Amino acid sequence: MNSPIPGAAPPGPLLPAGIPRIVGIVNITEDSFSDGGRYLNPAAAVAHARKLRAEGADIIELGPAASHPHSAPVSAAEEQRRLAPVLGELAADGIPVSVDSFRPETLSFAVSAGAACLNDIHGFGDRGLYPLLAASQCRLIVMHAVQAAGAATRVLTDAPAVRDGMCRFFARRLAVLQAAGISRDRLVIDPGLGYFLGSTPGPSLAALAGIRELKAAFGVPVLVSPSRKSFLRALTGRDVTRSGAVTLAAEIFATWQGADYIRTHDVAAARDALALLAAVTREAGRA
Repeated sequence: MNSPIPGAAPPGPLLPAGIPRIVGIVNITEDSFSDGGRYLNPAAAVAHARKLRAEGADIIELGPAASHPHSAPVSAAEEQRRLAPVLGELAADGIPVSVDSFRPETLSFAVSAGAACLNDIHGFGDRGLYPLLAASQCRLIVMHAVQAAGAATRVLTDAPAVRDGMCRFFARRLAVLQAAGISRDRLVIDPGLGYFLGSTPGPSLAALAGIRELKAAFGVPVLVSPSRKSFLRALTGRDVTRSGAVTLAAEIFATWQGADYIRTHDVAAARDALALLAAVTREAGRA
């Protein structure tokens, strides 16, 4: 994989080249679709992050605000209040932390607080933040969404049109970020899935099927996050609590397509699946 984040080696043995890094999700929110505010308390969030790290997460991603269609708006000040004790403790432990926010004030705070990665669902469109980003060492996860601002919404889209728009978005945004002094080896792209691409499964399925072509087109690592998302639940009729199997299937498919990062709620399942893939890959190489 291209230039992993410094300090992001997993707790166990390194997997062979080509096996993605795992980003473990910790939602410090009241209304997450996946865990319903379970980790809003800082102590609970830190404990869960440490558990995910022990299970094999290379990076812990903190989300201080939900972004699904029914989520309540959260101010930048509240995001920072939620982040401060959790990010501070994890960074002090030497755990690589990513912060998931589209608010420039929160992203700026995350840089100063020791985040290793920043993840913006709108791909860092605020140019006022660029000098700080250029001066930092943070890896930037540039996500694509059909929404121009704010949280995800329910919108009917066409898969080919979404794909074309995604490619135009990444071409423009990567060029602008590089022109601002942010080196290309610090950039990761995320096609966005679920409601970020539309209210039906088609655009998300096309995005997963196109990971290899996306990597070839832009030459940077790709992160995918199908974990428990709406399109998987729509396909299977399962609710969030029973979407583990279909999530894992999507993550394995993304790995075969060349994904460099898998962002997931269930780190242990993803790590076990990737360990098997690594073992089979080694055996195939010997054969």
